[in-house]
Amino acid sequence: MPIATVDPANGETLRTFDALDGEETERRLAAAHRAFRDYRTTDFAERARLLNRAADLLDEDQRDIARTMTREMGKPVKAARAEAAKCAKAMRWYAANAERLLADEHPDDTDVEDSGASHARVHYRPLGVVLAVMPWNFPLWQVMRFAAPALMAGNTGLLKHASNVPQTALYIEDLFARAGFPAGCFQTLLIGSGAVEAILRDPRVAAATLTGSEPAGRAVASVAGDEVKRTVLELGGSDPYVVLPSADIEKAAGTAVTARVQNNGQSCIAAKRFIVHTDVYDAFAERFTDGMRALTVGDPLEETTDVGPLSSERGRTDLEELVEDALGKGATALCGGRRPEGLDRGWFYEPTVLTGITPDMRIHREETFGPVATLYRVADLDDALHVANDTPFGLSSNVWTRDQGEMDRCVRDLEAGGVFFNGMTASHPALPFGGVKRSGYGRELAGHGIREFCNATTVWYGPDPDARRPRPGTQGDAS
Repeated sequence: MPIATVDPANGETLRTFDALDGEETERRLAAAHRAFRDYRTTDFAERARLLNRAADLLDEDQRDIARTMTREMGKPVKAARAEAAKCAKAMRWYAANAERLLADEHPDDTDVEDSGASHARVHYRPLGVVLAVMPWNFPLWQVMRFAAPALMAGNTGLLKHASNVPQTALYIEDLFARAGFPAGCFQTLLIGSGAVEAILRDPRVAAATLTGSEPAGRAVASVAGDEVKRTVLELGGSDPYVVLPSADIEKAAGTAVTARVQNNGQSCIAAKRFIVHTDVYDAFAERFTDGMRALTVGDPLEETTDVGPLSSERGRTDLEELVEDALGKGATALCGGRRPEGLDRGWFYEPTVLTGITPDMRIHREETFGPVATLYRVADLDDALHVANDTPFGLSSNVWTRDQGEMDRCVRDLEAGGVFFNGMTASHPALPFGGVKRSGYGRELAGHGIREFCNATTVWYGPDPDARRPRPGTQGDAS
């Protein structure tokens, strides 16, 4: 795949880039490893100062980087600005909270005295160079939710971004450089996917994180497993959106539209399967379909646009094949199901609602990456949970109910990394994010995310009364 910016609204190639050769890749890998040796010894105050400066610069650059993201992958520009703002917020959150999240843990002395210790603690140290393989759909946010905690923990980063967002990838490297991070702390590698394995196998790379497709995750996990290196994988999702009789149907239907078409429907955590109790099915279906039909599809640089193009021609073709398979096997399109008229130059697709879904349809099992929703009628909560869990994925879930018993049951029985009640799934720096089953493993964000790329070091002090004994709650050395 060429490394290029191709505007998905019209198919025009705006810029192309040469992939890094082996010599330059080696230079950057060596720089990352060299930078880690010194950066790991900086204190939290210095790391926070640098990260806060990067957040300030991102705020200043918001309009320009938003336009770049829109031109590269097609999201509405108002959503791109919101993405940039969210990244700055996450950077400031980690700058403010990293020291607390990585503070030494002090077991009670009576719990460890039978080991012969006078005292023990758990100390968190950075692992080293972390390789990030990132997707195009949230080209800034996906990177920052790895980079902010990794850098605050004292690691250095190498970014292999998706080949269709090279300008965003280069911007991120430049952002951290302008903020004053030492040379080599964060670098972008403009390389093809075929070059990832050699980098991951290099002993100077300590760990990897990937957000992307299931095949990409399998490939990275296989190599990392062979090298015995830690990985975090955030893969696909086919999130259920369950609506039960006690729900506020008007609000549930309105939120459902946003939950399905956020980022032009190209989001792993977008709600995709709408599972509605029969008692409220007709009312929900009418409101939801009307809302999807009313969306404005068009130029993503226009402020009034709700849904822009899909990121690539291949992506639209894949979506069309899923819809055509379902319609051919008896599904009904309540709206959409085709390319919109008058938008022939770009990779647009109409917001679509399909009903009459059966297990033999591909769309029942496969992730839909675009503005297409599947609608299911269920008899009761047991039926809803069965449909919700009848997927190879388990990223997040949404449930609309006012019944506490139903909430408790869903928390217990939904096979997902998150359960969001009476609202839509969203990632937040203070909440851990990740999935189960084929949606991956490990967690991003919150304390869980920053500790993924740390060595939890057991520190044991013998009975010598002169042994160093830091006060509980202190961090000890910065590394």
